[in-house]
Amino acid sequence: MKATPDEPRRDTMLFAYFFEDHKEFKPKVAAITQRMEEHGDTLCTSVFTVGEVLAGPNRTQHWDEISEVRAFFRSPDLRLLEFKLSTAEIFGEIQAQRGISSGDAIHLACAAEARVDLFLTHDKRLAKKIVPGIQPIATLDTHIL
Repeated sequence: MKATPDEPRRDTMLFAYFFEDHKEFKPKVAAITQRMEEHGDTLCTSVFTVGEVLAGPNRTQHWDEISEVRAFFRSPDLRLLEFKLSTAEIFGEIQAQRGISSGDAIHLACAAEARVDLFLTHDKRLAKKIVPGIQPIATLDTHIL
């Protein structure tokens, strides 16, 4: 699937793997990000992700990491998706499905409202879900990109 520059791509774990220098997954994240840039795709995530990524460095009080994360999420190359009343309604529909955590439902609701053309996750169970507005939900092992 080829996306146009205006179509956002969504991810839940790319940022954590990147900032935590995960040995196994950071190279995959770098490859996916590179392909997205080559395709002219827009990387987007919910504002909820910012809090999730900041939790670790806040817990350990690594102020340099906190500054790095904040600067990254302020980048004009990244689209932050807001959680609004209309998003909350979608969240309620998603949350009604069994087996989806509140955190995942927030991410999915933001992505669905933005009508993303790809939602990346590391959760294989989540990748099997069908959420209107997201086409498709895939794992990091996807060959779609």
